[in-house]
Amino acid sequence: MKNIDRRKFLKKTTLSAAAVSVVPSYLRANSERSFNQIYMGDFAAPKLKNLKAAFIGVGARGGYHLKFLAALPNTEVVAVCDVYEDLVKEKIGWVREVSDESRHKNIAQYYGDEDQWRKMLEEVKPDVVFIATNWKNHAPMAIESMKMGAHAMVEVPIAVTLQEMWDIVDTSESTRKHCMMLENVNYSRDELMFLNMCRQGVIGEILHGEAAYIHELRWQMDEQERGTGSWRTYHYAKRNGNLYPTHGLGPVAQYMNLGRGEDTLSSLVSFSTPSRGRASYAEKNYPENHKWNQLDFQGGDLNTSILKTQLGKTIMVQWDETSPRPYTRHNLIQGTKGALAGFPTRVALEGGVEGINENHHSWVQGEALDKLYEKYDHPLYKRLNEAARGSGHGGMDGIMVYRIVECLQKGLPLDQNVYEGCLWSAVAPLSERSVASGGSSQPFPDFTRGNWKKTQPLSIIE
Repeated sequence: MKNIDRRKFLKKTTLSAAAVSVVPSYLRANSERSFNQIYMGDFAAPKLKNLKAAFIGVGARGGYHLKFLAALPNTEVVAVCDVYEDLVKEKIGWVREVSDESRHKNIAQYYGDEDQWRKMLEEVKPDVVFIATNWKNHAPMAIESMKMGAHAMVEVPIAVTLQEMWDIVDTSESTRKHCMMLENVNYSRDELMFLNMCRQGVIGEILHGEAAYIHELRWQMDEQERGTGSWRTYHYAKRNGNLYPTHGLGPVAQYMNLGRGEDTLSSLVSFSTPSRGRASYAEKNYPENHKWNQLDFQGGDLNTSILKTQLGKTIMVQWDETSPRPYTRHNLIQGTKGALAGFPTRVALEGGVEGINENHHSWVQGEALDKLYEKYDHPLYKRLNEAARGSGHGGMDGIMVYRIVECLQKGLPLDQNVYEGCLWSAVAPLSERSVASGGSSQPFPDFTRGNWKKTQPLSIIE
């Protein structure tokens, strides 16, 4: 009898061990929080009345963030870092354009080799660092910034690999420093209005979302020695999946309260088209022996991923930076009482939109939307639209930077926490895994370690 029981025990434990072994390592890794780590979901850092900011990477986006922040009250630009000296000096000139001589007096300049940013962090000790560099540097720079005592604001995506995302989360929790992904689309007028309408229950219970980033960027391949195309082209060649999901997914995730009390992402499946456009463009525009014609482009021209939440809701996320077609950030949220959609902006409600149409069989769009903007414009947009005008991407860049500064100065939780940045960015590596395995389902890691259930939904900020 004892031998039988022992055999049963061994069988059960062996099966249990086998079950654990088949769970992807990225789900099991970092599964427990150490004693010195705290949950950062609703974290509010101590107030920083006079904010000292440093910038790494000012070739494009970073330079505009720098210029807008420099004009805000009680901010001090303390350092600018880039590989190229001319960019550093040019962007410091931008600071001088928007401020008087009494401010930003001692801006440290760092340029030259690629490790100058480390020297900057050691010597300057900023309160916050804005990072707008090539993707592979996002995670190392954010992690080191937090370890050196600064909050890290990172351009999209927050990181490239799932392990980097776990490392960012662990560092944020252990240093008690914010790490926010700079998802500017969440601050666009229409996305903010849709969030407000969802919170007010205008479209009922939310069931489905659609999100896309369709932007033909083959011309960036002309940036061969410096600029985005000089490094991003290699991603298109070596990686096959949805490499840039967050512009579309970020707003939809906030409509659905994903990772914030109500629901979270569970799994995805992903498929890519054949890879044609980049190789064809290179063949047409560059000599046969050019480096772009030596690449074997593996990334499909268009990727479609379907995400499922724990409550069974669905989100379609598409990405295409290659095909010849008009720009769109297709943005749709479907509820039991209607739908809101972008590009073009339009609304359909069961029973019609009061005072405009009578049913959901036609969209309300164009000039007819003026009444909806008047009624549902987000209070944050109404408060900051004028201040952010001209800041880039229709003002949403400025609203984003303004809110970061406001939250840090007042000691408030940021609008996007570190876990959201990782959850949305995780679509890229997970989609690559799914595509490589013929579209098999890939589970999402829970970067919150279960704490999303007690995280407050993003409020409608006044």
